[in-house]
Amino acid sequence: MALTSATMYYYTVSELQTLDPSSNQDIIRVSGKLVPSSYNREVTSTISEFTITDGTNLLKTQHDGILPDLFFNKHSEIILQGTLTKEKTFITNNVTVKCPSKYISENPSSNV
Repeated sequence: MALTSATMYYYTVSELQTLDPSSNQDIIRVSGKLVPSSYNREVTSTISEFTITDGTNLLKTQHDGILPDLFFNKHSEIILQGTLTKEKTFITNNVTVKCPSKYISENPSSNV
C-alpha cells in the first residue's frame, strides 16, 4: 500500500504530444532529456526556456527559478511537473533531475 502511494507516473514527450491541452489543466509530469543547444535565459531574468526530448519528439519548456546542478548532464533524465499550454509549451513549477544511470569514461580505451 505504501509503495502505491509513493508511485509517481509521468508522460514521455511523445505521450504528452497526444494530450489536448485545452481539456486538461491538471498538474502533470513529463520526462525527457535536455536538448543542450536549446537552453536560454536572459541575464536579468529568472525565467529559463529550453527544450526536452524523448529521442523522437521535442517539447518547449519554460521554468521560473533555480535549476538543479545535474540539469546540464547529457545523461540525466529530467522530470518536469507543471501544465501544458494551448500552444503546447510546458510551464514547470518543479524540476527534478534523476542521477545518470550510466557513467561513461572520458577515455573509453583505458581500463581504470
